Amino acid sequence: MSVQLRPEALEAHLARQLAPLYVIHGDEPLTSLEAADAIRIAARRGGCEERELFIVEQHFRWDGFVATNANLGLFGTRKLIDLRIPSGKPGVEGASVLVRLAENPNPDNVTLITLPRLDRATQSSAWFTALAQAGVTVAVPAIDRGALPAWIASRLARNGQRAGSETIAFLAERCEGNLLAASQEIEKLALLLPQGTLDQDAVLDAVADVARYDVFELSEAWLAGDAARMLRIVSMLRESAEPVTLAIWQLSEDLHALATVHESMRKGMALASAMRGVRVWGKRQSALERAARRIAPGQADPLVHALAGLDALAKGIGRGDPWDALTSTALALCGKRIPAPA
Repeated sequence: MSVQLRPEALEAHLARQLAPLYVIHGDEPLTSLEAADAIRIAARRGGCEERELFIVEQHFRWDGFVATNANLGLFGTRKLIDLRIPSGKPGVEGASVLVRLAENPNPDNVTLITLPRLDRATQSSAWFTALAQAGVTVAVPAIDRGALPAWIASRLARNGQRAGSETIAFLAERCEGNLLAASQEIEKLALLLPQGTLDQDAVLDAVADVARYDVFELSEAWLAGDAARMLRIVSMLRESAEPVTLAIWQLSEDLHALATVHESMRKGMALASAMRGVRVWGKRQSALERAARRIAPGQADPLVHALAGLDALAKGIGRGDPWDALTSTALALCGKRIPAPA
């Protein structure tokens, strides 16, 4: 069959047909859950009166999955077989089972396989390639910060509501990094506020601060020079009792990578080549490249020297609050204050 769909195209596909094999994989748990729910509903509508759930964990018995997939339901009815592989790694035996399933799917059942985000090597593996060629794959991308306002607007529209750009920006700020909580907040707005254009003050009163950040988003903020976002993330990590040592470790990784890029550029290497040398990928790569252009060579050196003091404060050595010291150094990295060389 070999059909590849984005989540927004799944409903239209299910309205036309029900395939014997579906594979969902990707970054965003909420979107994956909603896609899986749509398939389960379509399967029930298509005559799958029973559902068997399998979760692949340590010591998982693949023979039970094989036996279930080979047979009809208890009363000769169709079944939905729901296989979840949270690690994204079925193992040697599981890979062999999945290849055989792809080669000979049971047309009387519907098999749904749910996976997390898969790296390129896993997507090129024999077992995943076989599944993709035999069934319908639904790739679930992450909803990044830039796409979040449009996502919020579409969710509001489902409930007959709309909001101005400032209100949507507020919702995006409050819900960034926690799409499930964002969905819950939007549903709460549908219960509390009437349809039509939402009043911004009413939204401010109704919405809780459900943003969830981690040190990788913090890294992206300070490398990009976004001081306001950096301060917000630091405040939330601090309030949630996240260990400061992890944030300091990330700052150390970023500063050493930046210093390495600058040193390579001082020796005449082009920025693109210098970036490849520090082995940084994804959003962090883009942010680090912007930082290398924004900060002149040598200006990051005092920040690197400050890392030893930060590490000592995190271990309780010396005077001062480690979060405050981290914030001061991160502000300097954002370009708000670059200390003079020692």
